Amino acid sequence: MSGVTVHEDCMTKYNEIKMGKALRFALFKIENKKQIVFDSEGPKDLSFEDFAKSLPTGEPRYALCDIDYTSEDGRPQTKLTFVFWSPDDCGVKERMLYASSKDAIKKKFTGIMKELQANDMGDLK
Repeated sequence: MSGVTVHEDCMTKYNEIKMGKALRFALFKIENKKQIVFDSEGPKDLSFEDFAKSLPTGEPRYALCDIDYTSEDGRPQTKLTFVFWSPDDCGVKERMLYASSKDAIKKKFTGIMKELQANDMGDLK
C-alpha cells in the first residue's frame, strides 16, 4: 500500500455511473503522489472506443467504464468494469505508484463486475 488516499469526488462519480447510468466512463488520476482524484468523464452516448481514445498517452489512469454487450441469449447487458491503464511508455516510478495504489480505489468501488489491466490500446480490444 502506498499511502495514497481516495478523494470523495471519486465516490460521487462512481455512484453516478453505477446508479444513475448517465455516464459511460470516469477517469481518475493520482495528484501530487498523495491522492486519487477525479480526472474526466464521458456521457452514456459514447462508445467503448470513445473511452479508449480518451485515455492519455504516456500517463497511467484508473477508470470505471459501463460496458454494453449482448448476452448469449440475446439480451442487452452492461458490466461495470474497473480499468487500470498503465501504458508501457510511462515512467517506471509512476507505474509503480499507480500499481501500489490500485487497491485503495478498488476497495471503494463495490460491485465491480470485471477488472482489466491495459498497457497499450491492443489490450482494450
